[in-house]
Amino acid sequence: MDILIVEDKASLRKALVEALRGEGYSVEEAADGAAALEHLKARRFRLVLTDLKLPKKDGLEVLEAARGVDPPSAVVVMTAYGTVGDAVRAVKGGAVDFLEKPVDIERLLAVVRRAMREQALLYEHLLLKEEMAERYDLPRIVGESEGLKEVAAALQKAATTDATVLLQGESGTGKELFAHAVHALSARKDAPFVALNCAAIPDALLENELFGHEKGSYTGAHEARIGKFELAHRGTLFMDEISELHPNLQGKVLRVIQEKTFERIGGLASIEVNVRLVVATNRNLEEETKAGRFREDLFYRLNVFPLTVPPLRERRGDILLLAAHFLERAARQAGKKGLSLSGAAEEVLLAYDWPGNVRELQNAVERAVILADGEHIEPAHLMLESASSLGEKSWLASAPLEGALKEAVERVKNAVEKEKIVRALRAADGDAARAAKALGLGAKTFATKCRTHGIS
Repeated sequence: MDILIVEDKASLRKALVEALRGEGYSVEEAADGAAALEHLKARRFRLVLTDLKLPKKDGLEVLEAARGVDPPSAVVVMTAYGTVGDAVRAVKGGAVDFLEKPVDIERLLAVVRRAMREQALLYEHLLLKEEMAERYDLPRIVGESEGLKEVAAALQKAATTDATVLLQGESGTGKELFAHAVHALSARKDAPFVALNCAAIPDALLENELFGHEKGSYTGAHEARIGKFELAHRGTLFMDEISELHPNLQGKVLRVIQEKTFERIGGLASIEVNVRLVVATNRNLEEETKAGRFREDLFYRLNVFPLTVPPLRERRGDILLLAAHFLERAARQAGKKGLSLSGAAEEVLLAYDWPGNVRELQNAVERAVILADGEHIEPAHLMLESASSLGEKSWLASAPLEGALKEAVERVKNAVEKEKIVRALRAADGDAARAAKALGLGAKTFATKCRTHGIS
């Protein structure tokens, strides 16, 4: 939500709402200070525009509440002529600006635009900045690619609402990390985050996991059990692999979304829940719906705020950043501080297609940390030759690993170097000068390496 307007005079409040909505802002309104405080408890606002003289709670209390959320809302106060001193005190208390009544709409819009620009700088790529992630206790999402930045920015906007978020993308792209981020940036962050993988639980048991059961509802049900929906009350329920949900359960989940009630297995009493849903799938849910494998009405209920997390091969600029992040953590845990990637290992990481995405990269780096004996991780430690791309014969098969480690590493390094040169020449249509430039090599060095590897 963008802006909260707090003003007890209905005519002025209406004029302010219309002016700001006319500029494309999303606006909520409150007629007194107490109502404003309830709004601030329920959700986050980028900007609060409040009168200082209000019924029930005054504007200074609204200011304090708005500045007390994390990240804090920007606050602009309005004050009647002759009480500018109060406005000055409010600015000292954290308000970014003040407006005298009667409010000039052009001046209002200028102040709001400036305040919103400053707020945008605070929120910009919040998830991608390490210091901000630490400050706000957010999941650490690593990367600088434009695709990732777009997803992170959209997710931050969605998180401040209660909208259902649909995360789509290949397995291993980090969808659960994004789901945690939605929860951490929402007004529900202090309530439970409950995760459920729909593909990991047999259909016969999944209903029990979702809704729980009453004592005696079936053989072996010796006591009542609470399901995931109840556990996530007032918080967030993350349903991973939602496309694997049995059609019968799809209907029951739809009912919870629509009516916010359900019954435990074997129960008669309706249980009310207030849950924010985040769902994920590695399939195209729209195509699943067209094929008749997923309920259309449920799809539209889930497809409120769809986001597609890009695969690692589409964000190659993030590969080494992610590898360094995983390496630092794994090396610290293994007591191998100072361990780094060799240049040859970096080239292997960049050349690989990563069908398993970020999860595969993390596993490869953690495995390499265990295998590394010296100061550097070499290509052999990554063991990516065992995961040849798309079933083709791996080019690393030309570098057998028997014998001493140093000799095996040298063979792998030579294989990587040869493959890089061959690929560069292929991409440059055989133009040696262009291939050398792409590899960052001088013409003589490139020619020498070609002769060494028997490349003509």
